[in-house]
Amino acid sequence: VIPPPVIHIESYSEDSVSFSLKMTTNIKARIFPFSSEGVSGYVVNIYWTFDSHRQEKRTLVIEGEKSIQKVANLTAHTPYEISAWAKTELGDSPLSFVHVVTSGTRPASPSLKAKAINQTAVECSWTGPRNVVYGIFYATSFLELYRSPHNSTTSAHNITVLVQRDEQYLFLV
Repeated sequence: VIPPPVIHIESYSEDSVSFSLKMTTNIKARIFPFSSEGVSGYVVNIYWTFDSHRQEKRTLVIEGEKSIQKVANLTAHTPYEISAWAKTELGDSPLSFVHVVTSGTRPASPSLKAKAINQTAVECSWTGPRNVVYGIFYATSFLELYRSPHNSTTSAHNITVLVQRDEQYLFLV
């Protein structure tokens, strides 16, 4: 049986998390404990939720046995779930999970204004800190906003999005 990898949080800050991955047993021979022989790589997913409406995910495919990974461009004081599995010559391992909350103070939610320019364009503008990346999510229902919204990113404080005519939309920044 292939064991799940061990995920160890090495450090975290306001905008990053560093973690290591290792196997506790040798998959090929099981003679040398703490060896990663036989591991061809790992697949890591980092999940987080914005405003309890939209779950985001970033996937890393790590080749080989690289031990410490750093994930940057995270949000301060935000809970993250990291899951990983090992890819081996014998198949994939079960999943491992770890949770971490970044340090610092979470930025205030932006104040969003959406104004129809015409039947197919909406100008969205908001307030908030400079030098950050904003995600704009929009959909015709709360369910669609949570499951599969249209989205765009920008470091500006406004964006024009194209929509379908004769529809009402919900917007989240």
